[in-house]
Amino acid sequence: MPEQLVFAMEVTLNGLMAGVLYALVALGFVLIYKASGIFNYAQGVMALFAAMTLVGIMQGQVPFAHLINAMTGGHVTHFGWTLPGILAIALSVVVMVVLAWLVQVLVMRHLVGQEPIILFMATIGLAYFLEGVADLMWGSELKTLDVGLPQGINTLIDESTYNIFGYGFFIDNLDLVATVIAGLLVAGLVIFSQYTREGRAMRAVADDHQAALSVGISLNFIWVLVWSLAGFVALVAGIVWGTKSGVQFSLSLIALKALPVLMLGGFTSIPGAIVGGLIIGVGEKLFEFLIGPMVGGATENWFAYVLALLFLVFRPQGLFGEKIIERV
Repeated sequence: MPEQLVFAMEVTLNGLMAGVLYALVALGFVLIYKASGIFNYAQGVMALFAAMTLVGIMQGQVPFAHLINAMTGGHVTHFGWTLPGILAIALSVVVMVVLAWLVQVLVMRHLVGQEPIILFMATIGLAYFLEGVADLMWGSELKTLDVGLPQGINTLIDESTYNIFGYGFFIDNLDLVATVIAGLLVAGLVIFSQYTREGRAMRAVADDHQAALSVGISLNFIWVLVWSLAGFVALVAGIVWGTKSGVQFSLSLIALKALPVLMLGGFTSIPGAIVGGLIIGVGEKLFEFLIGPMVGGATENWFAYVLALLFLVFRPQGLFGEKIIERV
């Protein structure tokens, strides 16, 4: 088999793996939009905040240490103990649930029935606020996250494909784990959304806040639930991306790569987030491989957004999104 064809197959597989990572971030957007009609600009920052909180808890770091030292003249940095990854993840989930409750009590409760643009602006303010709080709590330096997820080249795939094609496949173990995690997450979220009372209530709230209130659905409970689920998804995405590239403030920018995924898959479809992510991941890798050398390279920086623009022109609801029909 020609070397270029084998390399193209490797690029495609790595594109699929990258697409899964994009989809993990997009899932948080879909959850909140599907359940409350809010485009949550703060989802990327939530992933950053969750990852920084997890690292801080694992390392026994004192929250707001820089602020405390500045006010007291002390030099407190750590408690002197560390926690195993599983326990730290559980505590981080608790922190994200508390954050969801605070968002509901301090922000969303006061915006019931408001226009979508007002809710969107509120999430922009929340994003910058969370970014500042994360900086104060845990510091701005690059952090290494290791919760025991396997990393490095998968030797089993590399050696077996070498025997078949004469060339090895470079597939990262972390990407394979992320694929399994994303699959389980999507399955769980679909089951919850379609077959539970709370899932149906979430969809009712998204359709009409006032109508949901009139039939006895508690907006307070539903929005805390929605933001808690989005916080959990953000934590999962933060763990995978933080393990892959380190926990730093640029981690919040992964939300920008999730936007084309949403435009392709649809803002209201959980499976669509996965399909959109796979299309973006494979598309940008193959485009860079086939067309990149002809146009000077670096096409991965803009390919996804051009593809999303085409979808906005010809199919604005995405592949799996609900077509909006308004009577005039």
